[in-house]
Parts: sequence; C-alpha cells; structure tokens
Amino acid sequence: MLSNRCTHRYPRMTGGFKVLLLLLSLCLVVWTKPIDRNQDPPEEEKPEENADTGLYYDRYLREVIEVLETDPHFREKLQTANTDDIKNGRLSKELDLVGHHVRTRLDELKRQEVSRLRMLLKAKLDSTNAQSVQMDHASLLKQFEHLDPHNQNTFEAKDLELLIVTATKDLENFDAERHEEFKRYEMLKEHERREYLKSLDQEKREEEEKRIKELKEKHRQHPKVNAPGSVDQLREVWKETDGLDPQEFNPKTFFKLHDTNGDGVLDEQELEALFTKELEKVYDPKNEEDDMMEMEEERLRMREHVMQNVDLNHDRLVSLEEFLKSTEKKEFNNPNEWETLDDTKPVYTEEELQRFEAELQDREMELGRRAEKLRQEQELLKERSKALEAQKREYQQAVMEMSQKQKEQQALNRQPPSGPNGELQFQQEMQKLANEDSQVVKVPVNQNGVQNNLPAEPPQNLPQHTS
Repeated sequence: MLSNRCTHRYPRMTGGFKVLLLLLSLCLVVWTKPIDRNQDPPEEEKPEENADTGLYYDRYLREVIEVLETDPHFREKLQTANTDDIKNGRLSKELDLVGHHVRTRLDELKRQEVSRLRMLLKAKLDSTNAQSVQMDHASLLKQFEHLDPHNQNTFEAKDLELLIVTATKDLENFDAERHEEFKRYEMLKEHERREYLKSLDQEKREEEEKRIKELKEKHRQHPKVNAPGSVDQLREVWKETDGLDPQEFNPKTFFKLHDTNGDGVLDEQELEALFTKELEKVYDPKNEEDDMMEMEEERLRMREHVMQNVDLNHDRLVSLEEFLKSTEKKEFNNPNEWETLDDTKPVYTEEELQRFEAELQDREMELGRRAEKLRQEQELLKERSKALEAQKREYQQAVMEMSQKQKEQQALNRQPPSGPNGELQFQQEMQKLANEDSQVVKVPVNQNGVQNNLPAEPPQNLPQHTS
C-alpha cells in the first residue's frame, strides 16, 4: 500500500511515516528486492498505478500527503511519531511549523475539494428534482467529516486532524464493508437462482437442481487447505514460491524474503500474497463451479485471521518482532484445520435473504414507476414534436406565399400600367394628346413670315365679353 513514488524518493522511510501512509492507504507495495539501507538509493523506476483506497475523498487524501511529505520539518516529526499520535490526529499540531509554500498548496487543495463537494451536492439536489431549493453550503458540507466546513478557504491543523482521523476510521471499517458487499452478492446470486428455477417446468427444474448440486460437490473436492500463518502454510510458500528446501525453513529469512519493499514490516497486501498457493487449491477461474468473488472473500478471511493472531499493536502491520513471536505460539505448529467458505455457515440467514428480496422488489417497482414516467414524458415529447413540426410547416408555407407575392409585386412594378380592359394606359394617353393637338389654334403669318398680332377671326368657342 506504499506508493513507489514515496519509497523511491525516500528509501530510508521511517516506521512513523510508513504507518501514516498505511493508515491512509495511500501507496502500493513495491515489488522489488529488499533495500539495503547502507547503500545509496536505487535508481528511480517507473512507478506503478496507485491503488484507489475506495474512499470518496481518495484523491484529496493522496494530494495532501504528497504535499506534506515535501516538508523537511513534518518528515522529521514523523520519524519519532508513534501510531497513537498519528491515528488520534495529534500530529496535526505540527502543521503550523511547515513552510509557507506547503501551506499555500494545501489551501489550494482544500478550496478545490470544497468546490468538488459543492458540485456533488448540486448534482444530488438536481437528481432529486430539488433545483429550486436554496442551498446552504456551510450546513450541507457538515456531512463530510474529512474537512472543517466552517473554514472553506484555508487548510488548518483541524483539517489535517479530521482527515487523518476520518480516513483511519473509514479504512478500519473497510473490511466490514467488503464483507457486507460480499453478503449482498451471495444473496443476489441465490435470488437469481431461485427465480430461474421458478421459470422452469418440473422436469427441467429437477435437472437444473441436480446439476447445481453436482457443481457444489465438485467444488468441495480439493486438497487440504493449510491454516494461514501456520508453519505448514509458510513452509509450502517457502518450497513452492521461494524454491527452498522446506526442511531448512527459517522464519526470519522468510520474513525478509516476503518484505518485498524492504521497509521492515509486512503490510496487508504482502500478507495476502502469501495465501495465493492455498487459494489455488480451491479456486480455478477455468472451472464453472469456482466463483472468483468467493476466492477474494476467502483471501480477506485469511488475512484477517493472521492479523488477529500476529498484529499485537493493531496498526495493520506485522513487524519482524511480532512475526517471530507468532512462530512461538502453539497454534503455529498445531493449528486448527482451516474451514473454507463451503465449510462455514452461510454468510446470510433466510430472514436476511427475504429482506433483501423485498428491497429488490421495492427497487424494481420504483424503477418501473420511473420507467413509466419516462415513457409518458417521451410520448408527450413526441406529441410536442409533432405539433412543432406542423407549426413549422405552416410557417414555411406562409413564408413561401409571402415570397411569391413579393415576386409578383416586383414584376408588376416593372410593367407599364394597364386599363380596365387590359389595354396599356400609355396608348390612351397618346390618343388624348393627339386629340388635344388637333384643337390647337393655328396663328396666321404674313408674306414675310411674321405672325399677325390678331387672328383672322376669333375662335368660336371663346366666351363673349360684354361691356
């Protein structure tokens, strides 16, 4: 669980810092040869991907630790810190003495985390159709225990204390959550099996029940499984994995061989790696009767068994001293026979299964109601779409008619005006002008071409004037 970035940068990592990082599950095991602390640090290798802790604030947790480990003062305090100081958050008081650039970066990380949590809250409210509700961020942020909601801008000692304490508590409950998740998996599998059998007729149901029974019996036929942490189990690893003579088994040498990152302790992942040979006796991914989810549950049970008997200070680490003490116990040489999941009682009761099935039924009904609501909304959207499409066609038709009228009007404006009988109006005007020209009075001229002052006779249509 230690990050290779951490171990490569600081090959002489102290136990206190290892405990802190382990408690927070920030790092991966480095599968390299044991480190000689008297030699120079090895060349940096390409880091592997960090394993997600499963916490919803995993990234924030990692980034805070990565920033803190760059401060020399904080690292110095970690060298002398014990497990209780770290788990209880008392180490957070040293935050006031770290460098300014570290505090600035921590402030930035906290503001980013607060912003992320606000987005989560908004998404949750949106999903519950509560968009109109006025959000009180300060109150809503109180539900997140890994930071101080009253101060949303700066990273203080209280934030580090809350982060460590909350992460420690959450990770200590992580195994219990994994067991609960496995229980729900088993109940769902049994529920689906029963529902499938109900769908078959009598003959096929009997055939399927017989087939399932044969698969279960086949799964039980496996070699003896050694109790994890016993001398038989460790000697088998010594022989099969390490390629050494089982008669020359040495606990101290075994410990150093399997302390793969050379930090002086066996963490949970290093312990679980020791159980692979035992698990292969029972589970094979190629076999239909072997469930790999059950294999992982078996691995977890084995690790918990060893931790319960070996980890004396409950720091989720096995030191060399603890390991050697465990080899002196009676259970090490004469262990009880290990009972696999098949040998133990079911992980759930019939009452728990019935409650689980009731929950599934309620959930299916709720999903059905949501599906029906979505179907109705879809139908409504289709009707609206049809109405909008019809309205669109009407608008298009109106636009086409207006465009046609405009074209006709433009054509009329380019032609001369016409009369009531269709004749062009300019012909009537020309005829009228011709008639008027015929009525114009001709003025006589004399022999010299000069007009006379008076006409030869007055026009007939002029009015007569009286004195």
